[in-house]
Amino acid sequence: MLVAVPETSSQPVVPALAPLAAQAERLIELGVHELAGIPADELRAFASAKDAGRGAGLLAVHPDRAPASALAPLLRRDGRPGFVVTDMADVDGFAPLDVLEVPDAPLYVVTGLDRGDHMSNWSPEEALLALTGDERTPLLLSEGIHWVLQQPAALERNRCFMTIGSRLRKPNGTLDARTPAIWISNGTGRDGRERRNAPKVGWCWWGNRHTWLGFASTTGRTP
Repeated sequence: MLVAVPETSSQPVVPALAPLAAQAERLIELGVHELAGIPADELRAFASAKDAGRGAGLLAVHPDRAPASALAPLLRRDGRPGFVVTDMADVDGFAPLDVLEVPDAPLYVVTGLDRGDHMSNWSPEEALLALTGDERTPLLLSEGIHWVLQQPAALERNRCFMTIGSRLRKPNGTLDARTPAIWISNGTGRDGRERRNAPKVGWCWWGNRHTWLGFASTTGRTP
């Protein structure tokens, strides 16, 4: 069963994901296959083959085929569509960290998902070190969006998550200090009142801590 690792027994549990075949139908319903240029039958065939004899996992489209800017508006919460914050117009430039092994394939499966609630109030820098020590890798932003598309309950108030597997590299080769995250808008500031409770793709600083943000991670990715 796919759960958020609890720090205490009082913490909420994220339900198990649906079979990959059902996830494929969900992506087709949303039109993700068209965004990615993948025929619906090809998506169904991939999911069916991976479902056979395997445990639960998350069906993901490679970010090169379905970028975050295209996926975010497909998110829904309380009838409100998801969005990317206005000061993250370069969201699609956030690419997988060099150390991550992301399959060079249009479709793959993310296994062993964890929302990282137990790392709430850690900085991204601290979380990356801990995940590496536990032989886990942080989720990409696109993978985090896929998770919430399939399982809206994975995004809860005060229990949202960062996706620090995606980082933006500057022209000089250094990493931008922003780290992407997915949370729920309060409808304040530039978000606008009409976006209150909408799913939100935004960012936090590499060295900052937030009590309401965990660090989503995985045990592996299967092409």
